[in-house]
This record gives sequence, C-alpha cells and structure tokens, in this order.
Amino acid sequence: MSKNKKVPYYVRLIHRYLGFFLAGIMSVYAISGVVLIFRNTDFLKYEQSVERKIKTDLKKEKLGKALRIRNLEITKIEGNLIYFKQGVYNKQTGVANYTKKDLAPALKKLNQLHKSTTNTPLYWLNIFFGFSLLFFSLSAFWMYLPKAKIFRKGLYFAFGGIVLTLLLLFM
Repeated sequence: MSKNKKVPYYVRLIHRYLGFFLAGIMSVYAISGVVLIFRNTDFLKYEQSVERKIKTDLKKEKLGKALRIRNLEITKIEGNLIYFKQGVYNKQTGVANYTKKDLAPALKKLNQLHKSTTNTPLYWLNIFFGFSLLFFSLSAFWMYLPKAKIFRKGLYFAFGGIVLTLLLLFM
C-alpha cells in the first residue's frame, strides 16, 4: 500500500471493478430468479409426452411417487388401466404414458443457479457471488465520508431495506 493511498481508496477500487464484474452475474441471476418465481405455473413451460416403464401392479398411492408426479389424481380405473389427469398407467405391463410440462432446456439450466447444492460445480459460483454481494453492499459505505449527509441517508436506506425484507419474510 502506498503512503498516500489508504484503505478506503482500495475498497472503492475493488468495489468499482467488482461491481462491473458482478453486473454480468447479477443479470443472469435476475432473469433466472424471475423465471423461478413462476415455477408453480405453466408460464414458459412446454408440454412433452413421456413413456416410462415402472414396476408392475403398483397401487394408486405409490404411482405418483414412481412417476415423480406430485398430487397425482386418479380419475378412473378400468381393469389394468389407471387413468390420471396427465395420462394412463397399465398395471400389467408397468408402462405409463403421460404428458408433463417442463421449462425449455436453457431456462432449466438458468434455474440450476438458484437450486445448486454442494453436489454441483455451480455452488462455487454461488459462494463467490454471495460473498461478493456481501462485500459489495458493505463496501458501498466506503464511498462517502461518515460525516457526510449522504452517508447518513445511506444508513437509513440500508436499515429500511433490512426492515422491509424482514417484514416480508415473516408475513
């Protein structure tokens, strides 16, 4: 560190270039986050036909789990055929023909950003992104002198952001 350049100078420098770098990552996260909000709807999903062979003679209670269909509703049973909203299952052959709705592959990949775990390489990006955002939010306070009026206003806005988030979180 040079004699005339103090910590606030370097914090602002890192903040500036990290901000430019994070702008790209935040754009991708923003798009995937908005898409993820609609995961319980059919928005941006397309329908695809599926034929799967599963265990034979499954009871209706275990069928939904085997097909990975939540809240499977049986509409009727005729002999060896079990009909449900999405399709039909043959108890004798174990073949299920049904339709499912899914996001396009590119959007599905984007959503993995938010759903990654330690089993996927994306979690390193999430850790980096999380700590970078934490640094970014804290380093914003080095942009202005603590005695400046705008610094105090910034503290009020930061406090307001925390309160709003906690209110919405616990509603």
